[in-house]
Amino acid sequence: MEGKAGDRILLAHGGGGILMRELISKIVGRLGGQQPGSLQDSALVTLESSRIAFTTDSFVVSPLFFPGGDIGHLAVFGTVNDLAVSGATPHCISLSMIIEEGLELERFERIVESVAEAAREAGVTVITGDTKVVEHGKADGIFITTTGIGLVPNGVDLASSNARPTDKVLVNGSIGEHGLAILSRREGIDFGSTLQSDTAPLSKLTVPLLERVRGVRAMRDATRGGLAAVLNEIALDSGVCIRIREEAIPVSEAVRKGCELMGYDPLHIANEGKLVAVVSDEEAAAALELMQGHPLGREATIIGEIAQAPAGHVILETPLGGERVVDIPYGDLLPRIC
Repeated sequence: MEGKAGDRILLAHGGGGILMRELISKIVGRLGGQQPGSLQDSALVTLESSRIAFTTDSFVVSPLFFPGGDIGHLAVFGTVNDLAVSGATPHCISLSMIIEEGLELERFERIVESVAEAAREAGVTVITGDTKVVEHGKADGIFITTTGIGLVPNGVDLASSNARPTDKVLVNGSIGEHGLAILSRREGIDFGSTLQSDTAPLSKLTVPLLERVRGVRAMRDATRGGLAAVLNEIALDSGVCIRIREEAIPVSEAVRKGCELMGYDPLHIANEGKLVAVVSDEEAAAALELMQGHPLGREATIIGEIAQAPAGHVILETPLGGERVVDIPYGDLLPRIC
């Protein structure tokens, strides 16, 4: 490994001694403004609700830094978004890191700073955590696991089994940007634009949406597997057909060209700041107006509606009047996108 030993993570940083205490101090220092005693072995949490949303996720993205974000932003926003689409207001998260021996301290500190920045933006507190160091070659720089807790208001139920015929299907903006941004950086492919990941804390949009619109029945964030996977999940769980219009789906020119070049379907490409909401026909216009008035939903559109049959299928209507079945992606098009 190139560079000085003092500029990189050593196995001794995970050994429980002085170097480990120094590393933990760096983490806590970077996470300024977090709860006193952050990153202890456990944390005491006082919650003012009997309905708790709880989620956990691991992040192994490669490369660690990409246009529009890095693994630190991704780890916080990914967990916050899982809470948000369950109807919760995110409250706190844990932070667990498996660090590869040899990772540059400067890169490590940038990642921790990104975690702190993302937590502040999302309005959550990092309350506990864990750090391990593994031998060089046993990880891909750093792996992060975050676990989150959120509070769910009484009466909110956004299960994927709630969709009903005549409901409308909304997305909050253009799809495929995260997956293509990762591909662009990883493979050194220039799609002729400043394509960036769409990483964002969706709770900033979902909380006011659920407060003001009563007809939201189901919600999912379209991460791995993209829009296609989420729509199929809802169709199967609800026993309905989802009919979407190709012309209504927001896809940027950069994503469209990139997918054409690589032979990908934009519906299968991962996102990190996009959600799908199923809303009653009566409330769909109000939901769309609220979304479009928010920074995270300016490009929101109604892309289709729920039908009775054929149950468990997603049907795409093309601009020329044709139809095709939108399948769940088989395998992973872009390894390590989250």
